[in-house]
Amino acid sequence: MFWASKNGGSSTLYDIAVSHAEVTMKNHFRPDNTSYHVVIYDKESGKKIKAVTHQGLDDETMWARGQAWAVYGYTMIYRETRDPKFLEFAHAVTRPFLDGLPQDLIPYWDFDAAREERTPKDASAAAVVASALLELASYTEDKKLREEYLSKAEKMLFNLSSKTYQSRNHNSAFLLHSTGHFPNGSEIDYSIIYADYYYIEGLIRLRRIRNEEDVI
Repeated sequence: MFWASKNGGSSTLYDIAVSHAEVTMKNHFRPDNTSYHVVIYDKESGKKIKAVTHQGLDDETMWARGQAWAVYGYTMIYRETRDPKFLEFAHAVTRPFLDGLPQDLIPYWDFDAAREERTPKDASAAAVVASALLELASYTEDKKLREEYLSKAEKMLFNLSSKTYQSRNHNSAFLLHSTGHFPNGSEIDYSIIYADYYYIEGLIRLRRIRNEEDVI
Protein backbone atom coordinates (compact mmCIF):
# COMPACT_ATOMS: atom_id res chain seq x y z
CA MET A 1 0.00 0.00 0.00
CA PHE A 2 2.89 2.37 0.64
CA TRP A 3 4.28 1.55 -2.79
CA ALA A 4 0.88 1.89 -4.45
CA SER A 5 0.25 5.29 -2.88
CA LYS A 6 3.49 6.55 -4.46
CA ASN A 7 2.87 4.97 -7.84
CA GLY A 8 -0.50 6.20 -9.00
CA GLY A 9 -2.71 5.00 -6.17
CA SER A 10 -4.78 7.10 -3.81
CA SER A 11 -3.08 8.79 -0.88
CA THR A 12 -5.64 7.03 1.33
CA LEU A 13 -3.65 3.84 0.76
CA TYR A 14 -0.80 5.43 2.71
CA ASP A 15 -3.20 6.26 5.54
CA ILE A 16 -4.56 2.71 5.58
CA ALA A 17 -1.04 1.28 5.75
CA VAL A 18 -0.16 3.52 8.69
CA SER A 19 -3.39 2.67 10.47
CA HIS A 20 -2.75 -1.03 9.94
CA ALA A 21 0.74 -0.67 11.42
CA GLU A 22 -0.58 1.23 14.44
CA VAL A 23 -3.40 -1.22 15.15
CA THR A 24 -1.05 -4.17 14.75
CA MET A 25 1.46 -2.55 17.10
CA LYS A 26 -1.29 -2.16 19.69
CA ASN A 27 -2.88 -5.61 19.45
CA HIS A 28 -0.38 -8.04 18.01
CA PHE A 29 2.32 -7.95 20.69
CA ARG A 30 2.81 -9.14 24.24
CA PRO A 31 4.25 -6.88 26.98
CA ASP A 32 7.72 -8.31 26.27
CA ASN A 33 7.44 -7.19 22.60
CA THR A 34 7.12 -10.72 21.21
CA SER A 35 4.45 -11.19 18.58
CA TYR A 36 1.39 -13.32 18.16
CA HIS A 37 0.86 -14.97 14.80
CA VAL A 38 -2.80 -14.03 14.32
CA VAL A 39 -5.20 -11.57 15.93
CA ILE A 40 -8.91 -12.20 15.55
CA TYR A 41 -11.11 -9.11 15.37
CA ASP A 42 -14.84 -8.54 15.45
CA LYS A 43 -15.51 -7.69 11.81
CA GLU A 44 -18.21 -5.15 12.70
CA SER A 45 -16.65 -3.22 15.58
CA GLY A 46 -12.96 -3.90 14.93
CA LYS A 47 -12.57 -4.93 18.57
CA LYS A 48 -9.85 -7.46 19.34
CA ILE A 49 -11.32 -10.82 20.30
CA LYS A 50 -8.20 -12.89 20.89
CA ALA A 51 -4.63 -13.52 19.74
CA VAL A 52 -3.23 -16.91 18.75
CA THR A 53 -0.09 -18.42 17.26
CA HIS A 54 -1.01 -21.17 14.80
CA GLN A 55 2.46 -21.84 13.42
CA GLY A 56 4.31 -21.56 16.72
CA LEU A 57 4.67 -23.99 19.58
CA ASP A 58 1.90 -22.39 21.59
CA ASP A 59 -0.23 -19.25 21.58
CA GLU A 60 2.16 -17.59 24.06
CA THR A 61 5.51 -18.65 22.57
CA MET A 62 7.73 -16.71 20.19
CA TRP A 63 7.40 -18.22 16.75
CA ALA A 64 10.66 -17.38 14.98
CA ARG A 65 9.40 -16.23 11.60
CA GLY A 66 6.52 -14.29 13.10
CA GLN A 67 8.96 -12.24 15.15
CA ALA A 68 11.17 -11.88 12.08
CA TRP A 69 8.28 -10.36 10.12
CA ALA A 70 7.85 -7.84 12.94
CA VAL A 71 11.52 -6.82 12.82
CA TYR A 72 11.44 -6.45 9.06
CA GLY A 73 7.99 -4.90 8.89
CA TYR A 74 8.46 -2.11 11.39
CA THR A 75 11.86 -1.26 9.96
CA MET A 76 10.17 -0.86 6.57
CA ILE A 77 7.31 1.15 8.07
CA TYR A 78 9.80 3.58 9.57
CA ARG A 79 11.47 3.91 6.16
CA GLU A 80 8.13 4.87 4.62
CA THR A 81 6.85 7.18 7.36
CA ARG A 82 9.92 8.43 9.26
CA ASP A 83 7.71 8.38 12.34
CA PRO A 84 10.00 7.86 15.38
CA LYS A 85 7.47 5.64 17.15
CA PHE A 86 7.89 3.01 14.44
CA LEU A 87 11.68 3.14 14.70
CA GLU A 88 11.44 2.76 18.47
CA PHE A 89 9.14 -0.20 18.01
CA ALA A 90 11.44 -1.80 15.42
CA HIS A 91 14.23 -1.70 18.01
CA ALA A 92 11.88 -3.09 20.66
CA VAL A 93 10.81 -6.14 18.65
CA THR A 94 14.39 -6.80 17.51
CA ARG A 95 15.71 -7.16 21.06
CA PRO A 96 13.96 -10.42 22.07
CA PHE A 97 14.88 -11.99 18.74
CA LEU A 98 18.59 -11.24 19.05
CA ASP A 99 18.73 -12.08 22.75
CA GLY A 100 17.17 -15.52 22.19
CA LEU A 101 19.36 -16.76 19.34
CA PRO A 102 21.48 -19.90 19.59
CA GLN A 103 25.23 -19.81 19.02
CA ASP A 104 25.10 -19.93 15.22
CA LEU A 105 22.48 -17.12 15.18
CA ILE A 106 20.02 -19.24 13.15
CA PRO A 107 16.89 -19.61 15.28
CA TYR A 108 15.00 -22.75 16.05
CA TRP A 109 11.51 -22.72 14.51
CA ASP A 110 10.13 -21.44 17.83
CA PHE A 111 12.27 -19.75 20.46
CA ASP A 112 10.52 -21.74 23.18
CA ALA A 113 10.96 -25.13 21.52
CA ALA A 114 13.29 -27.62 23.18
CA ARG A 115 16.82 -27.03 21.93
CA GLU A 116 17.75 -30.52 20.86
CA GLU A 117 19.69 -31.83 17.89
CA ARG A 118 16.48 -32.96 16.19
CA THR A 119 14.65 -29.65 16.76
CA PRO A 120 14.26 -27.91 13.36
CA LYS A 121 15.85 -24.55 12.67
CA ASP A 122 14.26 -21.83 10.54
CA ALA A 123 16.76 -20.39 8.10
CA SER A 124 14.01 -18.22 6.63
CA ALA A 125 13.61 -16.31 9.91
CA ALA A 126 17.35 -15.68 10.02
CA ALA A 127 17.38 -14.45 6.41
CA VAL A 128 14.49 -12.05 7.03
CA VAL A 129 16.11 -10.58 10.15
CA ALA A 130 19.60 -10.39 8.64
CA SER A 131 18.28 -8.27 5.80
CA ALA A 132 16.21 -6.14 8.17
CA LEU A 133 19.12 -5.52 10.53
CA LEU A 134 21.24 -4.11 7.74
CA GLU A 135 18.55 -1.53 7.03
CA LEU A 136 17.72 -0.90 10.69
CA ALA A 137 21.40 -0.22 11.39
CA SER A 138 21.31 2.63 8.90
CA TYR A 139 18.61 4.34 11.01
CA THR A 140 20.36 3.69 14.34
CA GLU A 141 22.27 6.56 15.95
CA ASP A 142 23.59 4.57 18.91
CA LYS A 143 27.00 3.39 17.68
CA LYS A 144 27.17 0.29 19.88
CA LEU A 145 23.69 -0.84 18.84
CA ARG A 146 24.38 -0.13 15.18
CA GLU A 147 27.56 -2.20 15.32
CA GLU A 148 25.67 -5.05 16.99
CA TYR A 149 23.07 -5.06 14.24
CA LEU A 150 25.69 -5.02 11.48
CA SER A 151 27.83 -7.68 13.14
CA LYS A 152 24.96 -10.08 13.79
CA ALA A 153 23.48 -9.58 10.32
CA GLU A 154 26.83 -10.36 8.74
CA LYS A 155 27.30 -13.45 10.93
CA MET A 156 23.81 -14.70 10.05
CA LEU A 157 24.52 -14.33 6.35
CA PHE A 158 27.95 -15.92 6.78
CA ASN A 159 26.45 -18.94 8.54
CA LEU A 160 23.63 -19.21 5.99
CA SER A 161 26.36 -19.29 3.35
CA SER A 162 28.11 -22.23 5.02
CA LYS A 163 27.82 -25.85 3.92
CA THR A 164 25.45 -26.48 6.81
CA TYR A 165 22.74 -24.27 5.32
CA GLN A 166 23.58 -24.10 1.62
CA SER A 167 21.54 -26.36 -0.64
CA ARG A 168 24.19 -26.64 -3.37
CA ASN A 169 23.48 -29.91 -5.21
CA HIS A 170 20.67 -30.98 -2.88
CA ASN A 171 17.95 -29.13 -4.80
CA SER A 172 17.42 -25.96 -6.85
CA ALA A 173 17.07 -23.66 -3.81
CA PHE A 174 19.81 -21.61 -2.16
CA LEU A 175 19.08 -22.56 1.47
CA LEU A 176 18.20 -25.64 3.46
CA HIS A 177 16.67 -25.96 6.94
CA SER A 178 13.63 -23.70 6.96
CA THR A 179 10.39 -24.58 8.74
CA GLY A 180 7.01 -23.69 7.31
CA HIS A 181 4.26 -24.94 9.67
CA PHE A 182 5.67 -27.32 12.27
CA PRO A 183 2.43 -27.95 14.23
CA ASN A 184 0.68 -28.87 10.97
CA GLY A 185 3.53 -31.16 9.90
CA SER A 186 4.09 -29.01 6.81
CA GLU A 187 7.43 -27.93 5.29
CA ILE A 188 9.58 -29.14 8.18
CA ASP A 189 13.31 -28.84 7.45
CA TYR A 190 12.53 -27.63 3.93
CA SER A 191 13.85 -25.22 1.35
CA ILE A 192 11.39 -22.32 1.15
CA ILE A 193 11.31 -19.57 -1.48
CA TYR A 194 11.07 -16.65 0.94
CA ALA A 195 14.18 -17.86 2.76
CA ASP A 196 16.02 -17.56 -0.56
CA TYR A 197 14.48 -14.16 -1.34
CA TYR A 198 15.54 -12.45 1.89
CA TYR A 199 18.91 -14.21 1.87
CA ILE A 200 19.71 -12.74 -1.55
CA GLU A 201 18.30 -9.36 -0.52
CA GLY A 202 20.50 -9.43 2.58
CA LEU A 203 23.60 -10.24 0.52
CA ILE A 204 22.83 -7.38 -1.86
CA ARG A 205 22.36 -4.99 1.06
CA LEU A 206 25.61 -6.13 2.66
CA ARG A 207 27.46 -5.58 -0.61
CA ARG A 208 25.99 -2.09 -0.88
CA ILE A 209 27.13 -1.26 2.65
CA ARG A 210 30.63 -2.51 1.95
CA ASN A 211 30.69 -0.37 -1.19
CA GLU A 212 29.63 2.61 0.95
CA GLU A 213 26.31 2.88 -0.88
CA ASP A 214 22.87 3.42 0.59
CA VAL A 215 21.49 0.13 1.87
CA ILE A 216 18.17 0.67 0.07
